[in-house]
Amino acid sequence: MTTKQKVGWLAITLLVLVWSLFPVFSILMTSFKTQSGLFSGTLLPPEWTLENYESILAPGGSAQDLFLPSLRNSIGISLIATLIAVVLATFCAYAIARLDFRGKRLILTTALAVSVFPVVSIVTPLFNLWRIIGLYDTWLGLIIPYLSLTLPISIWTLAAFFRQIPWELEQAAQVDGATPFQAFRKAVVPLAAPGVFTTAIIAFFIAWNDFVYGISLTSTSAARPVPAALSFFTGASQFQEPTGAISAAAIVVTVPVVIVVLLFQRRIVSGLTQGAVKG
Repeated sequence: MTTKQKVGWLAITLLVLVWSLFPVFSILMTSFKTQSGLFSGTLLPPEWTLENYESILAPGGSAQDLFLPSLRNSIGISLIATLIAVVLATFCAYAIARLDFRGKRLILTTALAVSVFPVVSIVTPLFNLWRIIGLYDTWLGLIIPYLSLTLPISIWTLAAFFRQIPWELEQAAQVDGATPFQAFRKAVVPLAAPGVFTTAIIAFFIAWNDFVYGISLTSTSAARPVPAALSFFTGASQFQEPTGAISAAAIVVTVPVVIVVLLFQRRIVSGLTQGAVKG
């Protein structure tokens, strides 16, 4: 590229970064403001404080009883839902990519239709069903609906990735005496690791960020995830908005996700690009 093109791309990149990161920076600054500093009208805090973080993390904090249990619920539920979704999607995507059977396109189309189906339209019947069978306000009551969010995208991502793995590798393994499952486990799965890893991260993010299921299918801290728990934060009085505490909780929840993306961005890009290239 010429110098002029490099400068143009650099300017576009900086513009996108500022546009994307400014809301996060604003929330970060808000988390360090005092209650009176929230109305200062300035981006930077007039007076820096850690009281918002103490309220959600320190023992005896005003929001600690809400935030820490919900953080534990979010981590546990999201990890379990991700693990189940990735395992099921791996077998399903492998069958779709390798086997020729009737209804293969219908399965993929159905998975895509489920992923775009409005979640809010099924919350009410799901709420009534969960109350009847005893899954309301439980981890399992959230894990099952989360699979409807994570499985479709996992199947689509892994199916595209499995198509790129040469069929001859499995045939060679079977010629050497391996069973079909052994060929799959020892020859295909290691090569599919980048795609599986990428799918797991995407599925985890989807489950981690869900709000509709979390707020509708829980009523106590026994299973309520972080996005839903933030809506229950209260100030010191009924006239005080807990903006600072909510901002601090949002930062605490976001930082681990950002760290994971930064640490594994090469694997994520590798998995997405290898699954998107054909031939």
